[in-house]
Amino acid sequence: MDTNQLTSHIRTRFDHAAAKKNLKEKYAARMTFGHNGGMFKSTPEMIVFLSLYGEQRIVLQDLYDTPIEVNAKDLIDEMQKKWYEQMNAWLVEWNELQKQR
Repeated sequence: MDTNQLTSHIRTRFDHAAAKKNLKEKYAARMTFGHNGGMFKSTPEMIVFLSLYGEQRIVLQDLYDTPIEVNAKDLIDEMQKKWYEQMNAWLVEWNELQKQR
């Protein structure tokens, strides 16, 4: 492998790593949404936590450390919808990125 090929290979690997990081940040930001006057982030941990409460009204801290009273069922439905939409979109973009590699 000559120097030009090596440089090209390194540049491609670096570009791929940067694109992978950008995708992760892009979809992490899209997991945030407003609900009942607060801002929440959809995560698997929060979905599991909320599933313990059923239809109960509970008080949670939002992303800005504000206490917000929510119906656990309504919030979990919204979180699951957001999670699946964004993860599926991320997967599509990830597969496209892998093809470019």
